[in-house]
Amino acid sequence: MIALLSALLLVNAAYNVVVWPRFYARVSRDARARDEQGRPTRFLVVHAVLIGVALLLAAVSAIVAIIALTTGA
Repeated sequence: MIALLSALLLVNAAYNVVVWPRFYARVSRDARARDEQGRPTRFLVVHAVLIGVALLLAAVSAIVAIIALTTGA
């Protein structure tokens, strides 16, 4: 059961690492991402924070999965 749950955590981490950076690229190119002076708008900042949190959770998921697999807990 630990192996199955660890695999699920690793799949989750891999999915997030693949999907969110591509989404950020799309968001950063969006016309709403910058104002007339070229400064980041709330649209870009909010999405960047959400993507950062998602990637942090992906890293934590991967670490927990690796710990669970190596300790056999």
